Amino acid sequence: MIPISDRIFFFKRRKPIIIYCLIGINIGLFLWELTLELGGTLGNFVNSWGVVPAQISAAFANALAGNPAAWIVVLKGLTSLLVGMFLHGSFSQILGNLIFLWVFGKTIESILGYGRFLVFYLVSGILTGFIQILAEPSLTVPLIGANGAITAILGAYVFKFAKAKIDTILPLLIVFIPIQVPAYFYLFWWFVQQISYGIGSLNIPGGVNPVSVGYLAQFSGLFIGVAFIKLLQRF
Repeated sequence: MIPISDRIFFFKRRKPIIIYCLIGINIGLFLWELTLELGGTLGNFVNSWGVVPAQISAAFANALAGNPAAWIVVLKGLTSLLVGMFLHGSFSQILGNLIFLWVFGKTIESILGYGRFLVFYLVSGILTGFIQILAEPSLTVPLIGANGAITAILGAYVFKFAKAKIDTILPLLIVFIPIQVPAYFYLFWWFVQQISYGIGSLNIPGGVNPVSVGYLAQFSGLFIGVAFIKLLQRF
């Protein structure tokens, strides 16, 4: 099922400028990934800027053990928590993330405003990345994608508008049936659809985003999204 739009009309919507920018950045970087793939250097780039829990955990342990140079690796690893949010490993992953960002993110941006929504998006994605590292610190395969931030948006949306109707397209072979489903249904469907995120995978040696404890830790984004929207709406 493909969400198209929501049916919330009881407040004045802002133009989703941050959503436009985030979608543009994600698409632009994905096109760049395609050029790197053609040049055979995509694997090195993703391993350098994706979140690799084993690298970050080892560097942090060495830094605490008294190796000053390890702090540089830790800083680079923390930077990857931000950069990795804007990288994707397949056509299906970026398409799914951007559809959910568009449908559910517009309403959250209208509620929070531009600045607070951007903080919400970035901090939620970074915190989810931290939790993924803690959940599986020995993982050597990169974790990339906006999944954590999108999960937080979905959590915040359902917290505020659980029974809102979402216009949805149900594809049946060559027939597309328009239906409406309650927003809370997408708490379930969001994670089910990620099974298909391997479709259209880019050629990244060793792969990315293995179905493991670390990857599944993005569930935490639901709770982060609820906590953040409650906090940010107070300011």
